[in-house]
Amino acid sequence: MKTSGLNFRHLYFFWMVAKEGGVTRAAERLGLAVQTISMQLASLEQSIGKQLLEPQGRCLVPTEAGKLALSYCDQIFLLGDQLQDALDEAEADKMRLTVGISDSLPKLIAYRLLQATQQLEQRVRLVCMEDEFESLLADLALGKLDVVLTDRAVRAGGSLKVFSHLLGESDMKLYGVHKLARKYRRNFPASLHGAPLLLPTRNNALRGRIDAWFVQHQVRPDIVGEFEDNAMLNTFGRNGLGLFFAPSALAQDIEEQFGAVLVGDAPELREQFFAISNARKITHPAIEAILSAVHSGPFAIAE
Repeated sequence: MKTSGLNFRHLYFFWMVAKEGGVTRAAERLGLAVQTISMQLASLEQSIGKQLLEPQGRCLVPTEAGKLALSYCDQIFLLGDQLQDALDEAEADKMRLTVGISDSLPKLIAYRLLQATQQLEQRVRLVCMEDEFESLLADLALGKLDVVLTDRAVRAGGSLKVFSHLLGESDMKLYGVHKLARKYRRNFPASLHGAPLLLPTRNNALRGRIDAWFVQHQVRPDIVGEFEDNAMLNTFGRNGLGLFFAPSALAQDIEEQFGAVLVGDAPELREQFFAISNARKITHPAIEAILSAVHSGPFAIAE
């Protein structure tokens, strides 16, 4: 028999058991007796008249009803955490900015963009989360993020009501460790025929333009690695596995931090950077600071 309203304590115990995969692990995590957790779960299922968890091997997994309940619990407890953080920050005169950073966006670019938030009179607490582009858009639409920084715009006609704001763009340069740079610098870009290259995967916005650039210059490199994560690509590049492209806006950082050397310029190749928001008009002061800063920053802004 159902009751009116739900006990949030019961919901919390259900959420912990679902996350931990079992009553015993949840009890250890919470420092409570197994019997206590079991009783709370039983009370919750009785109050809503549905089974939320079922055994699967040695674990407990959500039923179909449990999956739905779990999705709501995720939002409930995330909002609770955000509320507590907001109250704490209000007391400390801090502004919170929760940023999603696409795994394909160069992390040095993200750092440069977010630097602008530290120039505001009110202190800003940055909460940065990295994930795939589509996952970040979903979190943005659910209100879990304030903004997404990425290297691509949202496709027109999509179901999510989010909006792309072009921050800027940069032409590209090709880099490599000293040994590779010396070998392939001469007669660039024709020298790249058969050269070891590290490239973004084909779902990356830049990859199609790189492939077209190879066709334009009639070269067929040896692609020794493809990466979704830009930081991983750069790590392999700095260790000499192959040559790699990077925005010219980061030339000094690439040379100093990665020990990489310029092989050649590719001015026809340009990478774009976007801020994705829930509204056409940006109202968050920290995001406004980012948009204002790019006009005086290292990027060539496309008007």
